[in-house]
Amino acid sequence: MSESAAERSLAVRDLAIVTSPLAAETPFRRFVSEFAESRLALFGLAVFTVIILLAFLAPLIAPQNPYDLAVLDIMDGRLEPGSRNGDDTMTFWLGTDDQGRDMMSAIMYGLRISLTVGAGSAVLACLVGASLGLLAAYAGGKTDSAIMRLVDLQLSFPAILVALMILAFLGKSVMNVVIAIVVVEWAYYARTVRGTALVERRREYIEAAQCLALPTRRILFRHLLPNCLPPLIVIATMQVARAIALEATLSFLGLGVPITEPSLGLLIANGYEYMLSGKYWISFYPGIALLVTIVSINLVGDHLRDVLNPRLKK
Repeated sequence: MSESAAERSLAVRDLAIVTSPLAAETPFRRFVSEFAESRLALFGLAVFTVIILLAFLAPLIAPQNPYDLAVLDIMDGRLEPGSRNGDDTMTFWLGTDDQGRDMMSAIMYGLRISLTVGAGSAVLACLVGASLGLLAAYAGGKTDSAIMRLVDLQLSFPAILVALMILAFLGKSVMNVVIAIVVVEWAYYARTVRGTALVERRREYIEAAQCLALPTRRILFRHLLPNCLPPLIVIATMQVARAIALEATLSFLGLGVPITEPSLGLLIANGYEYMLSGKYWISFYPGIALLVTIVSINLVGDHLRDVLNPRLKK
């Protein structure tokens, strides 16, 4: 009887283990739980979420449309933070620029351009770079050598110099800025994906797919690419922040977005000449917004790197 009771207790314990929540844990839940272990990363994600909401809800929540000439008054130009307009109907909490634009509203609208350019160029660069990196790793030989020599050539030039040359030739527009950033950034994705794909290409599942005579495109994008996603996600997150910073630099130098579609970099440039005259807020607050945006993205990306690559965990 004792042996029977012991067997029953072991069976009950095994059943409890099988039906426990830990046994039903999915990769996504495990990723979320590991990501949530870092309060700093969660703080960065929360800040970046708020920034996205402020940017894309700007037409609804901004006190003023800063680029509607009908609502601007030049007499409200360069007012200090907390000042009220001439009609005493509106408070400029972050002051105004030389055209009388509310800086809080201008920052919200500027965030829309900066985030759109940064995220859009990062996605396009990822598509181009990941495709070429997969092709180089899978094809090998001369194809691999040609693509990687092009990558080495691209990375040998300073990014800002290449972008300036492209924009000097194409002219100022949001689309041209995106093109310039894609040309500058795609090599980072290509090198990262190629390194991971070279390891995955030797796996049995790739040999099985080749034995089944599956199309090369299907092997690359249905079998090889999904196993290269962890490092690709990490570098894509980091490159979004880098693209936003690069766009701000180009706009500050006068070769980025046009005046009619200002980003944070252009807002900083507009107030640069007033910094020494005490009108610090025209450049200072857009600069703080740019800094917070980049730091929040980097906080998320840095922890993503640790979560998706256990060997880097501290």
